[in-house]
Amino acid sequence: MKKLFMFCALALSGILSGQNKIEFEEYDLENGLHVILHEDHSTPIVAVTMMYRVGSKNEEKDQTGFAHFFEHLTFEGSGNIDRGEFDNYVNSAGGQLNANTSQDRTFYYELLPSNQMELGLWLESERMLHAKIKKIGVDTQREVVKEEKRQRYSRPYATFVENIFNRLYVEHPYNWTPIGSIEHLNAAKLDDFMSFYNKFYLPNNATLSIAGDLDIAKSKELIKAYFGDIPRGNDVLQPDIQEPPLGGEKTATIYDDVQLPAMMMGYRMPPQTSDDAYALQMAGTVLSGGASSRMYKRLVDEDQTAAFVQVFPFSLEQGGAFIMLAFANAGKEINDMKPAIEQEIEKLQNDLISEREFQKIQNQMESAFIQSNSRMAGIAESLANYHTFYGDANYINTEIERYRNVSRKDIQDVAKKYLIKKNRVVLNYLPKSQEPESGNKN
Repeated sequence: MKKLFMFCALALSGILSGQNKIEFEEYDLENGLHVILHEDHSTPIVAVTMMYRVGSKNEEKDQTGFAHFFEHLTFEGSGNIDRGEFDNYVNSAGGQLNANTSQDRTFYYELLPSNQMELGLWLESERMLHAKIKKIGVDTQREVVKEEKRQRYSRPYATFVENIFNRLYVEHPYNWTPIGSIEHLNAAKLDDFMSFYNKFYLPNNATLSIAGDLDIAKSKELIKAYFGDIPRGNDVLQPDIQEPPLGGEKTATIYDDVQLPAMMMGYRMPPQTSDDAYALQMAGTVLSGGASSRMYKRLVDEDQTAAFVQVFPFSLEQGGAFIMLAFANAGKEINDMKPAIEQEIEKLQNDLISEREFQKIQNQMESAFIQSNSRMAGIAESLANYHTFYGDANYINTEIERYRNVSRKDIQDVAKKYLIKKNRVVLNYLPKSQEPESGNKN
């Protein structure tokens, strides 16, 4: 069995070393728009993507939800695109489009037949320069966002991310999540939305990343034609707020429409580009990287106290949360699971993981790295993300070395440093039927 394991590890290492380097060109237009182009003729498609360095952390405390709201609002049309036609253009061309918003960025993409790349450039240039910020669109999208929030939070346990972050962070805008406050959106005036758009939707606050079946020389000409005349705006300053130490474990009980008790733990993380963040990613894989991981084997297989366990480091530009989830098995309670969870964390802190386990998680990280860049849209997004937050788009080829440089001792050290009670929030989710009649909650 040991020989088979070593053979698989060596085989994967050989596959990785033989991976083709992702070639790309990057440059800046005079207005500050950063452009990244990856040419790949393997399939007749092209991913046109635009990343704006604006997320919920760029919002004011009394105007939360704006970044996510604009993800919706900018599909309303532009000075040259009628309401509802944004999607129609892409669908009629046989393409797909979507967008997403995080705490740190807003990302748009069109996946198109390669002969329709110019359509994507036109649409994104219209979004950047001529987006319609009108009352009818604002009112429409308010209702869309309200419904999205209702649907999202009507699911069991759905509030756990919000409840973790608003306890882990008090001063920093990571205190709220991208969905934000409907009350703030309702209270906002049209001028507030115009101000947000004019502040952040700028060429010098964006990265245009295109990957696929394209001609680089021709693409440069088209990009200059569509984006070159868009005026540069004021430089965007990112928040510089130092969050004080958590100061001790925070606990809360949430009574929700759930069937099974669940426990969620969130530990405050360092910024995503730090060495410690990479070691914590690997620590998360040790604890919950598949059915053979420590937490799964202990709580699900052996103790049978949990129906499901998961650990995922939620890594962000200026911090984040190392989150653990454990859902009780039928007939079990939170206190049946918690001792084993604490013990597995202590083992990670007190003992080096074995060489065999270390090799396994390295293989898992390398496999995930390959998968993340297996599609044109993924490559375009990775290039933009690495440029925006790491200052180096070539991380698409080299980031794996950050994981390879993590040692077993590094994993133990970050467990000791971050996975400690005074650095965490613990949420206990219980069925509403267990709520005391007085309604007292923590």
